Amino acid sequence: MDGNAPNRAFAHRHLLGIEGLSADDIIYLLDLADSYFEFNRRPDKKLDVLRGRTVMNLFFEDSTRTRTSFELAGKRLGGDVINMSVRDSSIKKGETLIDTAMTLNAMNPDVLIVRHPDSGAVELLSQKVACSVINGGDGSHEHPTQALLDALTIRRRKGRLKGLLVAICGDVLHSRVGRSNIHLLNIMGARVRVVGPPTLLPPEIERMGVEVHHDMEGGLADCDIVMMLRLQTERMHGIFVPSVREYFHFFGLDYAKLAAAKPDALIMHPGPVNRGAEIDTEVADDITRSVIPEQVEAGVAVRMACLEAITRNPSTEFDGAAS
Repeated sequence: MDGNAPNRAFAHRHLLGIEGLSADDIIYLLDLADSYFEFNRRPDKKLDVLRGRTVMNLFFEDSTRTRTSFELAGKRLGGDVINMSVRDSSIKKGETLIDTAMTLNAMNPDVLIVRHPDSGAVELLSQKVACSVINGGDGSHEHPTQALLDALTIRRRKGRLKGLLVAICGDVLHSRVGRSNIHLLNIMGARVRVVGPPTLLPPEIERMGVEVHHDMEGGLADCDIVMMLRLQTERMHGIFVPSVREYFHFFGLDYAKLAAAKPDALIMHPGPVNRGAEIDTEVADDITRSVIPEQVEAGVAVRMACLEAITRNPSTEFDGAAS
């Protein structure tokens, strides 16, 4: 383990990103989530931590697993969970984000979980509402709970984060998951590589404290963790790869490329998995190496921990906001 939870409450009103959190903040959330991981395997999975609290899921982008995971987390903590259908709401009829904030304020929710296609939109909304806000993913900016669940999965398997060599492979340019993981792993003392074609890596990404590789063999050499990313085709405006077939040939994870990593290297993917594009089916389903199902399980535990952490104290006692 990287340490014990600090003897204090989580010192942030919102969870908008990993950037801005301290190592103690992250350990606090991971330790709390670790206890919920075991709790969720019990027959009786109902608590009253959020009894009387209202949690709203407001997703401007489709997301089955993240929205469902937050819904399950809120209900297991005893909260009232509301899923707002943006597709059918007035937001789709021209209502601005500020108008939405005013509407939500009138409903007096305690926690708002927001996913939005535009980077920075969740932070803007957090400035206009009276409740706490958790970022469920904003554009290509951040996806903090995904990075936390990835960290929990790694820590449960490897016992630590510090000193591990992690390769984040694929479409880093468009990935909020990749960005949040880079922040978290650097904060926790891991060594991070990014691997992908130049067209799918942000310019000057070295400034984020990572090593850059443009081939899988060199990028995966001696890695403890191989984290594959989804091709974000919905965010691609232009031609970033010649074809999916060619992309898989050079950057898709198969056993030949995986041989460069350590024999006990873990395979991760945030999902949904595009088999034959980012990862070979046999590798994705390898029960000795792939922790993809554990990532999903960790997601509920992490989101329970985040909901408890930001609602533990009255909002007037919070001293800041993670951004």
